[in-house]
Amino acid sequence: MGEQVRSLADEVEAAVTAAMGAVLPPELAGQDPLVRRSDHADFQSNVALPLAKKTGRKPRDLAADLAAHLTGTWLESVEVSGPGFLNIAISDAGLLDRLAVRLADPRLGVPASQAGETVVLDYSGPNVAKEMHVGHLRSTLIGDALARVLGFLGADVVRQNHVGDWGTQFGMLIQYIVEHPERHWRGAELDEQATAVSALDELYRTARAEFDADPAFKERAQRRVVALQSGDPETVAAWKEIVAESQKAFQQVYARLGVLLTPDDVKGESFYNPWLNDVVAELRGNGMLEESQGALVVFFDDIKGPDDAPAPLLVQKSDGGFGYAATDLATIRYSVDELKGTRLLYVVDARQAQHFDMIFKAARRAGWLPDGVEAVHVKNGTINGPDGRPFKTRAGGTVRLADLLDDALAQARRVIAERDAEQPGARDLSPAEQDEIARVASVGAVKYAELSTSRVKDYAFDVARMVSFSGQTGVYLQYTHTRIASILRRAGDAKARFDTALTLEPAEHALALQLDEFSAVLDAVAATLEPHRLAGYLFVLAKAFTEFYESCPVLKAEDAVRANRLALCDLTRATLARGLDLLGIAAPDRM
Repeated sequence: MGEQVRSLADEVEAAVTAAMGAVLPPELAGQDPLVRRSDHADFQSNVALPLAKKTGRKPRDLAADLAAHLTGTWLESVEVSGPGFLNIAISDAGLLDRLAVRLADPRLGVPASQAGETVVLDYSGPNVAKEMHVGHLRSTLIGDALARVLGFLGADVVRQNHVGDWGTQFGMLIQYIVEHPERHWRGAELDEQATAVSALDELYRTARAEFDADPAFKERAQRRVVALQSGDPETVAAWKEIVAESQKAFQQVYARLGVLLTPDDVKGESFYNPWLNDVVAELRGNGMLEESQGALVVFFDDIKGPDDAPAPLLVQKSDGGFGYAATDLATIRYSVDELKGTRLLYVVDARQAQHFDMIFKAARRAGWLPDGVEAVHVKNGTINGPDGRPFKTRAGGTVRLADLLDDALAQARRVIAERDAEQPGARDLSPAEQDEIARVASVGAVKYAELSTSRVKDYAFDVARMVSFSGQTGVYLQYTHTRIASILRRAGDAKARFDTALTLEPAEHALALQLDEFSAVLDAVAATLEPHRLAGYLFVLAKAFTEFYESCPVLKAEDAVRANRLALCDLTRATLARGLDLLGIAAPDRM
């Protein structure tokens, strides 16, 4: 591992904070230095404006005092502008010296800022016997990106795929299968267009309808649930077969998406079943449970329902069955006691916000979630169709995730074929190579569209817009990476080396500033749990490279300048590749 280096944003903030400590009383010196990037300088701080009133000084006079105390080896100049802004310029030599450190380090100089943290990350969570649909995409991709970023920053990330594999639905499904052996669902018995899970999904819907319509079948299904819970060999064997087929289907989707989840990461509802009685007993023992209409619940003074009455957290149903809360509380106990988690993250639909609020408060009150452990509901919005309405099939059903990926692949094939038709002979690729490019582009397009959107916002899934070589798309970023790789190939043995004696062109300076921000962006993702910050940064970086390349010749430049510009190319390529990888997106060398 090479030398690690803080971002200039951190360095400038520290310098302004130090200047504040030199000229302000202690009670004011620790405030936010209010440093940001600016169109008027490399960095700008307007901290003098809010502090002037508190000190009884004019903002410009206070800003001038701060400027006089601002120091740093990277500092070119600092000027007071407007009503009291500090405009801070970074020297070319200071920039290039830092970039040389980043280029020499496989980690690009990024510190392991999350070392010592054990992050238990719960994401994806599909249901057994049901196909993964578009609703699973956000949790799966957001969770995967967070796992990659936090892991890269040094955290011990424990991935948890909390699949729905227990409960009444399995009683009705298994009972229906037992009573209808002619209804095929196993792979060997199906035609080429079907899968075991698609057949199970259809059987489940049929069983659900019969469960709701036929009291006799409902009673038999409920007895089957009891048989499953009590370990009846025939029922358990059928359940295990269904779970195994479902997990096989999940892994096929995960492999296609290129996410990190494996079968070893699965901790389904059934895993926690043995501890649910203990959860209830302990909550009852510490006086947290109250009876409500025969059920056992936890109430909270500050959480109300629609009628403004206290909202109940259902732990045990009136029939003795357990609510989702019992399982979720058991997961917290397991994550803290067994996995030694210091940060528990649940990447789940925003509509579950109240549930997780109650779960975390109940766990704190019970002592299962110590003060030193952070628990966060990493909320995400929903995916809509291109028209902005809920994403449905033409028949009004849920869109299968596999179908969505098929659509993206078909669109990528069309776009690439059209591009190659416009430039005949530009690329000598076999059909297999073209198809691989389309696959890589389509998956990258889907992932970037998801991860470039703030996770709390809804967004429209528009395949035609996603799979484009221009605009803010994954394909544009991948294509930028291939352009840089091509430049470096054509450079051959020409040296790539930063030279601090050079004066940079404005486009070079702007690109260098963007490259230095990489570590700060990753730290922001870790702090906010918002992958779109990284996705947006990579797009700005790619634009900065395009502007640099259009105004600054690389291969035709003189020796020292060419070496410096090749180094900028090399570091941009490495940063794009690393950043895309942290989003789970491939960075191809040819496209």
